[in-house]
Amino acid sequence: MYVGKVDGIEFEIKPSQTILEAAISSGITLPYGCQSGSCGSCKARVIKGEVFHDDIMPGVLSDQDRSEQNFLLCKTYATSNVTISSRVEKKLDEFPKKITPVRVEKLSLLNHDVMQILLKLPASENLQFKAGQYLEFILKDGARRAFSMANAPSDDLIELHVRLIEGGTFTNYVFNEMKEKSIHRIEAPIGNFYLRESDRPIIFIAGGTGFAPIKSIINDYHRAEEERKIYLYRGFKTYKDLYQDEVVENWKKNINNFEAFNIYSEEAINGQEKSLVHKKVIKDLGQLDSFDVYCCGAPGMIEVAFQEFVEAGLNANSFYSDAFTFAPK
Repeated sequence: MYVGKVDGIEFEIKPSQTILEAAISSGITLPYGCQSGSCGSCKARVIKGEVFHDDIMPGVLSDQDRSEQNFLLCKTYATSNVTISSRVEKKLDEFPKKITPVRVEKLSLLNHDVMQILLKLPASENLQFKAGQYLEFILKDGARRAFSMANAPSDDLIELHVRLIEGGTFTNYVFNEMKEKSIHRIEAPIGNFYLRESDRPIIFIAGGTGFAPIKSIINDYHRAEEERKIYLYRGFKTYKDLYQDEVVENWKKNINNFEAFNIYSEEAINGQEKSLVHKKVIKDLGQLDSFDVYCCGAPGMIEVAFQEFVEAGLNANSFYSDAFTFAPK
């Protein structure tokens, strides 16, 4: 057992735990996103002590990072007592996780490969969560599948956006076999993707169904009558991948200081040039040092966005991410 120290707070680290896992289990909330070594959100400097680093995606840590003793805490194990430099966030008002049955209230196809699932809790149950968090479906064999909740905490039904994945057993079940009124089990709430207190303008970036937790956050934010400037950039490959644009158009009409853009990487729409969504953000907004960024999508997108945003002046501690991965085929 080793002792970790961050911002004057000490916590225990078991040899089997990453430093991030140890901090979280001790009730210390450090910045993190994907927890898979992809997004870079949990990068921190080891000031004192010895550690070793598990494999991560190439390019997430630069040569300069390594020379400055920066590590991804989600992939770093202590081999002695350690002191790290990282921001300790205000502790999330945690809602207890619980396992509960849910009934499929409605299935609706939102585009060619995205299904909306509306779930109803038992009459005696309610689910408290932070807008942006996710749930896990518990399958009959004990396996789990994670999906962000697109509904705001005050909504009556739980809303999920499920994209059909080639070879994906569960998503194929959703599209071809799941029935309305069927009963399933979930565990929630889970996750560290939620809106932080700040007065800086916000950039939301959603890749595909990464729109789900951002929808939850924006609706919850709007009902709280907040007034920060919001830029929403949604990234799709082609126009047929677009969905729930009517929701965004309604926000444009009803939310002050709100702008939204749909960006397509493989198709020019209405004279708009093809672009990766993060590159369009940089082109439109330039220096990003005055912003907070909330990014949700595939790990590769988040990794590249984080690196290029920091190069464009974004404070690394102002980047919050939720990277979703898919079960192996």
